[in-house]
Amino acid sequence: MKINGLLIVLSLLPSLAFATEKTPVRIGVQATGTVAWELAVLQTLETDFDVVVKEIANPEAGKAALQAGDVDMIVSDWLWVVRQRASGADYTFYPYSSTSGALVVPKDSPIRSIKDLPGKRLGIAGGEWDKNWLLLQALGKQQHLDLNASVEKTLGAPGLLSEKLRQNRLDAVLTYWHFAARLEAEGYRQLIDGKGILKELGISENEPTLGYVFKESWALAHKPTVKHFLTANLQAKKQLCVSDAAWKNVLPLTQTDDPATQANLRQHYCAGNISHWGDHERQAITRIDALLGALSGHPHTGSPEGLPSGTFWTMD
Repeated sequence: MKINGLLIVLSLLPSLAFATEKTPVRIGVQATGTVAWELAVLQTLETDFDVVVKEIANPEAGKAALQAGDVDMIVSDWLWVVRQRASGADYTFYPYSSTSGALVVPKDSPIRSIKDLPGKRLGIAGGEWDKNWLLLQALGKQQHLDLNASVEKTLGAPGLLSEKLRQNRLDAVLTYWHFAARLEAEGYRQLIDGKGILKELGISENEPTLGYVFKESWALAHKPTVKHFLTANLQAKKQLCVSDAAWKNVLPLTQTDDPATQANLRQHYCAGNISHWGDHERQAITRIDALLGALSGHPHTGSPEGLPSGTFWTMD
């Protein structure tokens, strides 16, 4: 499925003359992302809502669309939600995936740990405030490294950074998980991923790294629809991992014909499924937020009074 134009309405039920009008759920989707995989599966499920998809160029464009009211939902990280709520916005977060980005180097690279990064050319997807970059800096600080000052940084789109790594114009890239998975399938080596960084920082819980983000006020006004959407999405994710037929149907969306890359994408995607979401995981995120505030030294991370109330959406 290729996303063409700004808006595509996915009809999720057969047309019935007596059907009542369904509530639309407008969602911002990147053509290179994995959300489109699940929406393709959703077309095969019976639901009582309509999904309206708006193509977005990158995560920042998705945030802008959400803030402008052009979409109802995007997939983003909880750190952005924390910052927004701290400034008075009412965005809230519900888990989407625990799969994290990774630091990738060429197979024969002399870089064996983050201690080898100073003086190297590092590509960073997601910008200066990317959560994995902040966590990597926090880990560096624990090891008496100022990575922000000691590496030659290149900020950019993940696809562009991957190409620069292939051309030997970068020594390493810190990139989104599906771009890291593609590089791995080509023989590149994953040095450490987001979960590995957290583990070295003393946090071992399987906390979600990405989630559906939407306005709390909108969700309260459409509570049954939000619950049905999130439940159907979970069902679609599971189908992609247990049904080879469902996975085969979304293979064109992976944008690769290489079986090894497809298999690696599926493996990493399914490893990120959220098996549990409760107080334990929310407390882990609170500790990560506090850690970022204490170790990173960045003014836009860490909430001195803890996570703002309403950061996480519950379906109770």
